[in-house]
Amino acid sequence: MAFTDFKYPTVLTELALTLDNADDLFAGVAPVPLSAAFHQQLQMTGRLAVTINTEKSRSEWLVAPVLAAFWERYHGRIGLYSGTNFSGDPDAGLSGYCDYVITRAPQQFVIDPPVLVAFEGKNESIPNGLGQCVAAMVGAQRFNRRHNAPSDPIYGCVTTGTAWRFLRLSGSTVTLDLREYGIGEADRLLGVLTHIVGPPPAQAAA
Repeated sequence: MAFTDFKYPTVLTELALTLDNADDLFAGVAPVPLSAAFHQQLQMTGRLAVTINTEKSRSEWLVAPVLAAFWERYHGRIGLYSGTNFSGDPDAGLSGYCDYVITRAPQQFVIDPPVLVAFEGKNESIPNGLGQCVAAMVGAQRFNRRHNAPSDPIYGCVTTGTAWRFLRLSGSTVTLDLREYGIGEADRLLGVLTHIVGPPPAQAAA
């Protein structure tokens, strides 16, 4: 098996998980303002992404710019991996392709623990990506434990580029955030990611 073999909601039973819902998982998390130039550029590339309307175009022109802006805030002191094979727990079928992975370790050529967030990009349907995302989150949890770098909770995100939905894995409980973010809320998305990873170095030293 691989991440792609897991479907929602059967993934919950297969991996012995409990589901919970949250009205707004990140209520009160402050946005991180982005420049007007960034928003203008994202608006332009967003039009291109939805016109081409493929998973690749949405990943390149909507998702990647937001994550790159987030990564830049950390000056390479976190890892951001795109389109990479991730071996979470191969013996359990928890391995395979991840659209994006964020780690707390500095940027390297290979994924280094702890893994914090696994992203799954879909063309138009968020529900179609939930099973794969949950499996990747469990894989990240086991990967971190195997490397003696436990990190709880693990987060996941399924996105179409224009819509973003977050999940949290703590122990064996998966919490689905009922709050959906639009790409027009890029400032809020950076705020959520900063909340997950922790403050950038300059802020931590302040």
